[in-house]
Amino acid sequence: MDEERQIPVRKSAPVDQGQERDLNGTTEAERWAMMWPLTVSAWAMKGVDLRGSRLQRHVERLVKRKAAESPGQ
Repeated sequence: MDEERQIPVRKSAPVDQGQERDLNGTTEAERWAMMWPLTVSAWAMKGVDLRGSRLQRHVERLVKRKAAESPGQ
């Protein structure tokens, strides 16, 4: 079994939310990195296994060509 992790938690009133300055110096990638373990834990509680990503690995685009004009037009 995993050893118990100590995770700091901050409690704030609803009126104080959004006023925190501790994330001002972080990049978007750093904030995603903080959020991702919480997301994985939430999905695990629902019984979803995220080890194999279901995201598309390729994107294709189909462009229909315009019909060639006939010489008589």
